[in-house]
Order: sequence, then structure tokens, then C-alpha cells
Amino acid sequence: MIKGRLPVGQMSSVVAPAKQSDTMGPKEVELILVKEQNGVQFTSSTLINQPETNADNEERETWAKKIDFLLSVIGFAVDLANVWRFPYLCYKNGGGAFLVPYLFFMLIAGMPLFYMELALGQYNREGAAGVWKICPIFKGVGFTVILISLYVGFYYNVIISWALFYLFSSFTGNLPWEHCNNTWNSLNCSDLFNSSNLNETQRTTPAAEYFERGVLHLHESQGINDLGLPRWQLTSCLVVVIVVLYFSLWKGVKTSGKVVWITATMPYMVLTVLLLRGVTLPGAIDGIKAYLSVDFLRLCEASVWIDAATQICFSLGVGFGVLIAFSSYNKFSNNCYRDAIITSSINSLTSFFSGFVIFSFLGYMSQKHKVALEEVATDGPGLVFIIYPEAIATLPGSSVWAVIFFIMLLTLGIDSAMGGMESVITGLIDEFKFLHKHRELFTLFIVLSTFLISLFCVTNGGIYVFTLLDHFAAGTSILFGVLIEAIGIAWFYGVARFSDDIEEMIGHRPGLYWRLCWKFVSPCFLLFMVVVSFATFKPPYYGTYVFPVWANMIGWCIAISSMALVPIYAIYKFGSLPGTFRDKLAYAITPEKEHHLVENGEVRQFTLRHWLMV
Repeated sequence: MIKGRLPVGQMSSVVAPAKQSDTMGPKEVELILVKEQNGVQFTSSTLINQPETNADNEERETWAKKIDFLLSVIGFAVDLANVWRFPYLCYKNGGGAFLVPYLFFMLIAGMPLFYMELALGQYNREGAAGVWKICPIFKGVGFTVILISLYVGFYYNVIISWALFYLFSSFTGNLPWEHCNNTWNSLNCSDLFNSSNLNETQRTTPAAEYFERGVLHLHESQGINDLGLPRWQLTSCLVVVIVVLYFSLWKGVKTSGKVVWITATMPYMVLTVLLLRGVTLPGAIDGIKAYLSVDFLRLCEASVWIDAATQICFSLGVGFGVLIAFSSYNKFSNNCYRDAIITSSINSLTSFFSGFVIFSFLGYMSQKHKVALEEVATDGPGLVFIIYPEAIATLPGSSVWAVIFFIMLLTLGIDSAMGGMESVITGLIDEFKFLHKHRELFTLFIVLSTFLISLFCVTNGGIYVFTLLDHFAAGTSILFGVLIEAIGIAWFYGVARFSDDIEEMIGHRPGLYWRLCWKFVSPCFLLFMVVVSFATFKPPYYGTYVFPVWANMIGWCIAISSMALVPIYAIYKFGSLPGTFRDKLAYAITPEKEHHLVENGEVRQFTLRHWLMV
């Protein structure tokens, strides 16, 4: 069998090498001499100038094993919010009744968007910015999600460093948050939950004072305008976290895929152990009953549906570019549909399962202190760094249980942080090809950059910087990013074309349900969430501290800086393209590999059929 290459239109009866052609020039074909019969040569020809998105792209690194990818996605999606956010929302919003809106939004938006991102990354085999060669004018949304992931890294690593600090502090006979006899305790500290000697507004628990005074040293700061220097203890923990992240990411998915075997599986082992211990505690059953109690009347309240929609948006990790980055390292024919169903379902089941663990201990705390459950039930960092440690401190062998719990927090946080960093690294390396040869140095640059910004969060007033970033970095902006992403894929690139891509990969087209969700339901849901996010905005606060106006302005600048990349890049791209307004628009919304069709006046986005197809 003889092989040769000739440009189309220049073929002769001779099989000979062809010159290299560019993307916009004549396509090359490969002629394969099959046999000669009765003096006639039979040949077959195939295009060899294929786009980089197909299965023949063998240069890109792939996951060593399929399970590495699944564990990485699960590890990223299942994070600290599954433990400290979902159980509280379920309890607060009608118990088991909360599952109705939660599952509803999961089916119409969560899973479809999850599936969309996995398929998008796997087909195009590039990071969050590079995939937008399918519709160049929307490339700005790729940079938006990369920037958001970078912003989140500035403060998310700090949570992990807190957990590491607590872990080190747990290796002692008596946990430091058990009593009020420490140097950091104030006169308001009381070992008893109900103390008659102190006004209720003045009383603080040993666990609360340990977190705010012993760990954060918040009492030494007057506010966000009085941060002070970084605390060396927390800085040391932050250094350890950064080192672990670097050596987990520096070689790409070959190394991170091994790390998640520990970080993604450990939380399930620990949650199971904690549940077995929790259900044996007095009052645990009451806590679990309160968690599962069904109040369908709460479904008449708009806030319950908004909480469920918000939880879906953030718990699955859609919109951070992580799912796109991870799936871009899959083999082209990987069944991303099955992966989406499995991983998104595991994420939701984990959230539900963790509620039993949390509320078994909260029920125990409620009975022990003889107070109503709502007085001990909370969410956010206060749950895992104050309430839960306080409960653990009352158990026999409390140090052992504390070590187990904070190991779980560490592993929950590390793989989520790895995902966020991978989104940034993959997205920028794929966009700026020269960085491919310097991945180790670029990874070092990224993790060091996040470390330097994170130092502001480990000062005396660092919790204020942390709260500001947490409030503005990935709230409305991430919803906006996913909305533009969904519109770009479903409407401009086209659901029909996107479905063709998926069929090329896995052998069958997505069903009508998925296509309708992508084109109509999910974009409407996201638009509703963006509007609600603006309408219900409340300025950040920490305890009784109200942030000054200038701090809120900085927060909005952070949020707008990522969202602004969408119109800024669109204007830049439109202005850099040649031709008339119509030509510019055609090139801007047509996939790069179809630009040769624009020259012939064939622009499917200019036809009514393109916009009506599902």
C-alpha cells in the first residue's frame, strides 16, 4: 500500500508528497493505492487537513485511567459547601420538601449544563478559552471563567490552611477549644452554653473564641482598613497548601490524577465513620428527624426555590472552566454522557448524605445544651470551624475525632482547589501555546501568585478580605458566565451542530430532552438567576461588622472585572476582523474551521433554519 499527499485540484496519476497547506487554503487529501487491476490503479482518498478537535489529535495528554478523570471531577464538585451549605439549606427550607425544588433544578439545569461542559471540553480538546473557536466572538467568556477561578483560588486556599491549622492543633491531649483558660480567651468566654453571669449578646463559646481570637486574631484588627501583618502560623500552613497544590499539578493530569485517589475517596470514608459515631450520640435521631422533616407548605415561598436554584448553580461547579479543562484530557470517544450522569448524581447524593452526619451531631449539641436545634444549626465556616469542633470536643477521645474530621476537610478542599488551578493553567496554556514547554514554571507562577494575594487573608483582619472575596468573586459573575456560555453554544454555535459533535464522539445524539434544556430551559433558568442575584443583593458583613462603602466598591470592581471580559473581547474581536460589517459578523460567529465557507457566502447562522433547529 503506497501513501502520498496532493492538494485538491492538483492531483495527477502519480502518487507523490504534497506541500503543506494552511487552514484557509486548498485542503490536502491522502491518496492510498489499493491495488492495480487490468492496468487500472484503484485509489481511495481522505482529507488529512482535519481540525484539531477530532479523534486523531494524539498530541494532547490524556488521563492515565478513566477512573482518574471521574475521581477528579467528583473531587472538584464535592467540596466544603456540600458539608456546610446543603444540609443547613435543607433544614431551613422545609426539610425533605427542599428536595423537590432541588431535584427539579438539578434535572432542568444542573445536569444539562454539567453534560454540556464535559462534551464541549472533550470534543474541542482545549481549555475554557480555546474551546471558543466554535464561536470566536464569545471567547471572552472563556477568559471570564478563568479569571473567576483565579479569584476563588485567592481565598479558597485559606480555608484549607485553616483546616490544616486545626489539624495540627488537634494532636494534643486536650483540644485547645475545650475551655476558656487559654491566653486568647476574653472575659466573655463561657464553657456553659447558657450562662446566667453574662448577657446573651456578650457570651462567647471557647470554640468561637478559638477560631476568631486563637486562629484569626480578629480582636487585634479594627476592620478591613486595619489588616496588620500576616500571621506566621497561618502563613506556614498556607505555604504547605501551596506546595501540595504545586506538586499535584506541575506535571499535569498524570500527577493530579493520582492525588485524587486519596483526596476524592478519603471524605467518603471519614463521613461514614463520623456518621456511625454520630448516630450513637444522645439526641442524634432528633437532629436527623429535623433534617428530614417535610413541610410542603414551605414550597409556597419564593426564597425556598431561590435557595435551591442557587445551590444547584454552585454545588456542581459549572462555570469555573474546570469541567471543560478536565474533559479536554479525555479520549475523543469517551462516553461523556454517562460521566455527566454519574458524577453529578454522586455530587448530589454526597450533599444529602453529609446532612445525616452534620445533623446527628447538631441534634446531640441541641440536647446536651438543652436548647432548640435552630440555635446550634448554622452554615458556612462557622459550622465546620466552631459548631462541629465544639461538638467533637465533648466526645471521649475527642482528639482522635478532631484529627479525622479535619483530615476530611483538608481532602475536600485540596481536590477542589486543584480543579480551580487546573482550569487556570490549562485554559492559559492552551491559549498561549508557547507555555506548553514551560508548564512547570507557569504552574509555579500561578500558585505563587495566589499565595501572595492569599497573604492578605491570613492577617489579623484577613477574615474581612476573605469575606469580601467570597461575596463578590464568584457570585453573580459566575451565573453571568454560564448564561453567556449556554447562549453561545445553544444559539450561536447551534444545538443541532453541538449534538452532531456529541454523536461523533459517543455514537449517538443527545435526546430531545437535553436539546430542549440546552436551547430554552437552561438559558431561561440562568437568566432568572442573574436577575434574582442582582435584585436580592445584600452588602457583605461579618458578624456585626459592616463593610465601608469603598470596600463594597472594590468588591464590585472584582465582580465586574471578570464579567467585563465578555464585551471587551467581543469588541476587540469584531474590530480586528476584515471586511464589511456583515463579513465581520459572519467571521465572528462562525466556527474557525468553517471560515472558508464565509468566503463563499455560506453562513448558516444567517439562515432562519439555524435558529429554529433543536
